[in-house]
Amino acid sequence: MIRTFTFRTTLWFAGLVTGILVAVLAVGGWLLNRQMIAGLELLHEVEAEELGELLGSDGALSAAEIQDRIAHDADSDAELFFIQVRGRDGVVRFRSDNLEEAVLPDWSQRGVHWTYQLPGVGPVRVTSMTEGPWHLQLASRLEPNRRVLNDYLRVAGLLVLGGALVSVGLGWGFTRVTLAPIRSIERTARRIGADNLSERIPVPAGRDELAALSRLLNETFARIEAAFGQVRRFTADASHELKTPLALIKLNAEKLRPHLADDEEGEATLNNVLEEIERLHQIIEHLLFLSKAESGVLRLEYEALRMPDWLRDWEEDAGVLAEDVGVRFELVEEGAATVRGVPSLLRQLLFNLLSNALKFSEAGGRVTLRVQVRGGRCWWSLEDEGPGLPEDQLARVFDRFARYVPSAGNGRADSDVEAKPGHGLGLAICKSIVELHGGVIRAENRRERKGLRVVVELPVVG
Repeated sequence: MIRTFTFRTTLWFAGLVTGILVAVLAVGGWLLNRQMIAGLELLHEVEAEELGELLGSDGALSAAEIQDRIAHDADSDAELFFIQVRGRDGVVRFRSDNLEEAVLPDWSQRGVHWTYQLPGVGPVRVTSMTEGPWHLQLASRLEPNRRVLNDYLRVAGLLVLGGALVSVGLGWGFTRVTLAPIRSIERTARRIGADNLSERIPVPAGRDELAALSRLLNETFARIEAAFGQVRRFTADASHELKTPLALIKLNAEKLRPHLADDEEGEATLNNVLEEIERLHQIIEHLLFLSKAESGVLRLEYEALRMPDWLRDWEEDAGVLAEDVGVRFELVEEGAATVRGVPSLLRQLLFNLLSNALKFSEAGGRVTLRVQVRGGRCWWSLEDEGPGLPEDQLARVFDRFARYVPSAGNGRADSDVEAKPGHGLGLAICKSIVELHGGVIRAENRRERKGLRVVVELPVVG
């Protein structure tokens, strides 16, 4: 799943808000618990003072006398307190009836207040105080506190869930509003292309980061526009400055032909010169095409081409070229679809691929163009019966000036050696044409027999 910056920012915002809410509620729960325990301790202290007044300062009271003085008070507070009275000698003189057989320990060394697990009761909060000759111990159940905290946790959980949902909505809205200027910059930047390099991003008022980013992008587009202008000027200048001298050289060379009528070696040399001039002319044309394609300055007029109907018009020409070198050409139709393309460029693509296949095909062989439609793509597979390529050379076959010749030893191809006349730009041009049509091209060796297969994938429209 692709996670956009808006999505990630929303999650960060929601996570931050939810985390803060959890922290606040956790601190609130801790403070609530501390407050409830502090309230119990305060009640214990007040009750201990009252019991101390009832018992007085006579430390020699018997158990029956202590019972008589505080029994009524202990019974009335039985739901709130467990009461235990010790004398100066540490001997227990009185225990409230709700303690039954249990005895509260004397942990005065731990402080005035502590928590104790009272058998048969559970956790209690104990307060130990000395009033005159009496050591008074009062305890209260902590179970009510636990119930209050459990209720608090349930409510806090609902609040966290609600807060998380609300924070997601708020985060999404906040992110959308905050990133609106950036989306505007993105839309403008996407519109800027080779055909409208003069368009610029509106710079927002102020001196914030967005304004600085807009100015930086505009400066970048200005430099790109200048570079494109230089490419266009170079293309025009190269087309004129290189083609004209070549035409003059060819014309002057042709003038030498009558003078070499009786010189076979000289005429052969002249023919070689003329061939190299024509070859250089083709290299210039191809390099200019690649330069225009890569710089985006080609003016393309796309048409809806129905496959394989459109290929049938090309099939006749392909058959003539193949027959001329003693090879059979076959068009295999395995599906129909409409492709958006420039007819002249696609014809050039097919002729380049066919020429490359014929170059390495033996007489009596066969070249097959297979047309398939699957997965929303139109597939062209041009298969020959030549020697194929080494696996490590398949990725380089579309590079500029990559040339191959079958090896006498293994029937494969060795790079950078020219088998037949060529300049190694044909397949590079094929790659540029395919990319201009939004497709991909690759080469692979055939598995069912020897030979090379070049596969072109073009998007289907309609």
